[in-house]
Amino acid sequence: MNMMITLPDVAAGQTGLNSLPLRWVGMEAIALPILVDGDGNQPIHITARADVFVSLEKTEAKGIHMSRLYLRLNQQLSKQRLSGSGISALLKDMVQSQQGLSQAAKLNLQFDLPLVKNALLSNESGYQNYTVTLTRELKSGSLITDLSVTIPYSSTCPCSAALSRQALSEAFARRFNTAQLDKDELIQWLASEQASIATPHSQRSYAYIRLRLTDEDLPNLPSLIFHLEQVIGTSVQTAVKRQDEQAFAKLNAQNLLFCEDAARRIKQALELMPQVSDYWFKVEHQESLHAHNAVVHDQKHHTDWLHNGHNRAY
Repeated sequence: MNMMITLPDVAAGQTGLNSLPLRWVGMEAIALPILVDGDGNQPIHITARADVFVSLEKTEAKGIHMSRLYLRLNQQLSKQRLSGSGISALLKDMVQSQQGLSQAAKLNLQFDLPLVKNALLSNESGYQNYTVTLTRELKSGSLITDLSVTIPYSSTCPCSAALSRQALSEAFARRFNTAQLDKDELIQWLASEQASIATPHSQRSYAYIRLRLTDEDLPNLPSLIFHLEQVIGTSVQTAVKRQDEQAFAKLNAQNLLFCEDAARRIKQALELMPQVSDYWFKVEHQESLHAHNAVVHDQKHHTDWLHNGHNRAY
């Protein structure tokens, strides 16, 4: 004879010691396989780290129903094509699953997006990962969406470049101190190690960008990332041949960048994006000359929501 055994539900059956509401209760770092649009809108299978939360407004409740959040996350986003409407539907379902305990919900997704990058001149190509964080909050029927992305790039110091040119010109004047110059001899000297008098210092640099979006729909991530790389002008490369490396050197010479220069390029681009209502960004040049970094912080509005939350995203 089968007997139905009722298992205790402590969260529903007991009251809290102190009758106080809690802003966010949930889980962090849940492994979640999802599909994200890659190049040409082709879906890419990736594993994200998901954080899910709901508010706890019902003060007499012991706690929320966490397992319901976990199950709905897996059922509605696992292996599904990531979309703004899908995330909004999940958040509404998360609130409803708590049966009156909650009025707000939040989802945070963090993942590395692998994109194919072609070499500058040759037919080589390779994959590069971009760290992306997507956060959406549903509260009082309104949606708040933040999108963060990290863009690595190369930066060559304008001051160092000018000093290198001066050193080369002085060496040239010492070497060719006659009235007449032999063109072939000059070309040979410039191509020799003797002409390597000084080189500008370059550094791996990063732009940490966080956007507040106006639409429920999500932007195309590859298009956004590649646009920001074009704005900066000196994106890092993957597979290269010698002609690509030379082209990269020329590209850096054409785009000498203080951190302020890169920051202004990024800011101008963000100001022109109609889907962005607010932004915060940090530009970081990891100096090769100094043991410290050159940094710029900026944001559109004088609010704290972006700056205070950037450590979680990056």
